[in-house]
Amino acid sequence: MPFPRKLLNEGEDVVLDIHPHWWFFTGPVSVLVLTIVGAVAAREVDVLRVALLLGCLASLGWVAWRYARWSTTNFTITTDRLIFREGVVAKRGKEIPLERLNDIAVSQSVFERIIGAGDLTTESGGERGQQVFTDIPKPFLVQNVIYTEMERSGARDAARAAGLRQPSIPEQIEKLDELRQRGIITRAEFEAKKTQLLDRM
Repeated sequence: MPFPRKLLNEGEDVVLDIHPHWWFFTGPVSVLVLTIVGAVAAREVDVLRVALLLGCLASLGWVAWRYARWSTTNFTITTDRLIFREGVVAKRGKEIPLERLNDIAVSQSVFERIIGAGDLTTESGGERGQQVFTDIPKPFLVQNVIYTEMERSGARDAARAAGLRQPSIPEQIEKLDELRQRGIITRAEFEAKKTQLLDRM
């Protein structure tokens, strides 16, 4: 299930939306396979076979439940935030604005390197400064995507701040003089406004 677009802010876009690594399924799938193999091998022992078939049904339910959890767990990177949501019925989530992230670390065991999974640890400002996200597929790629979006977010904020910067008084006088030279305002209007600006210095 993809991250709901209705939860995005205005002007915000999803950059990466992933579910946990397939390793998330290994426990229930392993038990299911073992009970199926046992049920086939014990076809001559009726009581054991019935018990193993019941075990197969229970394991199948476990796999279905694990799939429901997997499909409703989202690790999402947007142009503004890092979002983690999970829960089949009751939902819980974490959101970290990109500008508050200080560091993103990846940890992998040898086995996790082989299967392409790992844990992602983020450091951010606030009460819960450190967050650990487990079973992340291709964690180094995810780390790079987060850093890229952090840089882009910083560049956008800087551009926005530059656009909102109030021109200095000499710059305002210079613009007024340009308007006077183009005949948009009279010399008297220019002098009056210039006097007002100089009084504010």
